[in-house]
Amino acid sequence: MPLHADQRPSDWIRRFAPLVAPGSRVLDVACGAGRHARLFAERGCAVVAVDREPRLDPGLQAHARVDFRVADLEQGRWPLAGERFDAIVVVNYLHRPLFPHLLAALSPGGLLLYETFAAGNAAFGRPANPAFLLAPGELLGAFAALRVIAFEDGYEAAPRPAMVQRLAATQPAADGADRPDRVALRPA
Repeated sequence: MPLHADQRPSDWIRRFAPLVAPGSRVLDVACGAGRHARLFAERGCAVVAVDREPRLDPGLQAHARVDFRVADLEQGRWPLAGERFDAIVVVNYLHRPLFPHLLAALSPGGLLLYETFAAGNAAFGRPANPAFLLAPGELLGAFAALRVIAFEDGYEAAPRPAMVQRLAATQPAADGADRPDRVALRPA
């Protein structure tokens, strides 16, 4: 069984997944075993799942709505240059040089869902290296050009104790109008 194959999608990602319409093009960055790629593919989205280590189960690799690409996102050029996505999902991964590429790849009106570890996480285990932990409010600063829907920065008890930051934000639409389907939120 592939690593993390039994994990369900993040509650944060599940909370905002309904804002991504079926047929949307979704990028799952550092997808691991593909728990979020599967979520969006099952919701009718076309998913590009990128990771340097192919760990998707064979069923997901063969899924008609998942385009799995092997790429080291930390070496060389951005492998998705010129591609645009209606939604971008990043969970438990941090490589700050990708921030400008993620912004450029997000289509007008597109949704960024980002969740990873934050400063203070060393008290709970790995990652503990400050290079892999977000500073307070760092996601807000890095994606200041986006319209913030929700942001969290602090302690979480489940699925395991950790310090995390989470961001849900939209790229302004080309016409500058807010998308009503991305404003009224219901609780998870």
